[in-house]
Amino acid sequence: MLTIIQFILSIISGIFVGFSLGLIGGGGSILAVPLLLYFVGISNMPDSAHIALGTTALAVGLNAFANSYMHFKKHNVSIKIGSLFAGIGLIGSLLGTYLGHITPGNDLLLYFAFVMILLGIYIGFSKNNNNIKSNFNNDCKHLSIKSILLISFSGFLVGLVSGYFGIGGGFLIVPALMFAASLCIGKAIGTSLISVGTFGLASGLLYLYYGDTLVIVSILFLLGGLFGGYIGTSISTKIPKRILRIVYGIIIVLVGLYMLTRA
Repeated sequence: MLTIIQFILSIISGIFVGFSLGLIGGGGSILAVPLLLYFVGISNMPDSAHIALGTTALAVGLNAFANSYMHFKKHNVSIKIGSLFAGIGLIGSLLGTYLGHITPGNDLLLYFAFVMILLGIYIGFSKNNNNIKSNFNNDCKHLSIKSILLISFSGFLVGLVSGYFGIGGGFLIVPALMFAASLCIGKAIGTSLISVGTFGLASGLLYLYYGDTLVIVSILFLLGGLFGGYIGTSISTKIPKRILRIVYGIIIVLVGLYMLTRA
């Protein structure tokens, strides 16, 4: 049973996650797992690794769908491409979630820590993570067979990784959409939220079926995330994004190294 203090810490954790999402436009979900484990303090619970993945996946999915509505109102979402990517990716996500569920908890956290380190390096030090094909803007009315196959294949692979590690996968989905569907970065970000929401919700519900999702904590994360996102978005316009990404990448690498020592 969780205490009142842990519920409050869940909201605070959600604020941190939402803040990072608003500040740099992604990556917050990968911080949610270590926050839930070591800040909220569920690491001593039986099967805590799977509980952390299931709970944060559900929170990320709900948060992504809430944000996708805002992008949809701004006509920043390609429904056709997003539905294809998310639909095929859902198969990979469910398979990845099952594989993650049968992976021993300590091993899963070890792999997750390595992914955090690699992702932190990518976020902070990749020179092209904002510019891949950013001059393209597909109107999505006519998709070639090649584009459909690329989108489907990319969706399956990203869904598999997202499901296995219980992350939203936005930093994987955005470049995948830009590469496979030739979307500009703005439309790729808006469209990616369909997949982030689908993968997160599917993984969270499947973990719930296994008994490894704390629904109330997911909701508290969501509430905190909405508030943190508002603050992060307000600040993001005042600080160069490149500096933000370097600092954030270093933080993720350090957290990943800390998880390695714990795992």
